[in-house]
Amino acid sequence: MSDKKALILLSGGLDSATVLALAKAEGYSCYSMSFDYGQRHRAELLAAEQVARHLGVIEHKVISLNLNGIGGSALTDSSIAVPESPTEGIPITYVPARNTVFLALALGWAEVLGARDIFIGVNAVDYSGYPDCRPEFIAAFERMANLATKAGVEGQGFRIQAPLQDMSKAEIVEAGMRHGVDYALTVSCYQADEQGRACGKCESCRLRAAGFAAAAVADPTRYR
Repeated sequence: MSDKKALILLSGGLDSATVLALAKAEGYSCYSMSFDYGQRHRAELLAAEQVARHLGVIEHKVISLNLNGIGGSALTDSSIAVPESPTEGIPITYVPARNTVFLALALGWAEVLGARDIFIGVNAVDYSGYPDCRPEFIAAFERMANLATKAGVEGQGFRIQAPLQDMSKAEIVEAGMRHGVDYALTVSCYQADEQGRACGKCESCRLRAAGFAAAAVADPTRYR
């Protein structure tokens, strides 16, 4: 087991599973963290546990939050429909402050573990226009992390790593295949049913399917 520790934000989707595999390939001892935040697609939590087990993380932690208590997103408010066709601007599937909250909690556990690297699967190419997926956000959070923590103040700084930042969905799929990701275990759909079966219509489903097609890899997604 390497003494080089990393904490990976693991949603259970295609991107985060790939990030975990890439971190392992770089020789990190990996810990993973998922969030039960009131999302309608809770099947992703089981997927995250399965991916963590398959890729051999040391510990997988699930943190419960109540982001559905503030609503404002189709992913946390059942009265708001998930769009099944392209929309203009930042879509209603954006969850207010989600990545900020997730990274803050990951930062806390990373400091406890003595992990100096936090990996997140954000992407600025094939993504939905979320402001908290941009390189500027990741860089700003890293600066904040090193100002706000004992480890940062004492010179043992943190790095927020986003290795998929500039990759297309096809390139992400290809990278995962090279590093042993079983994409059949993953769930990306914004409105997956309890069995993890995808709708095939939401933006996340469309991006995922296009990525497999462009990579010429058979799509293992289970559709309902």
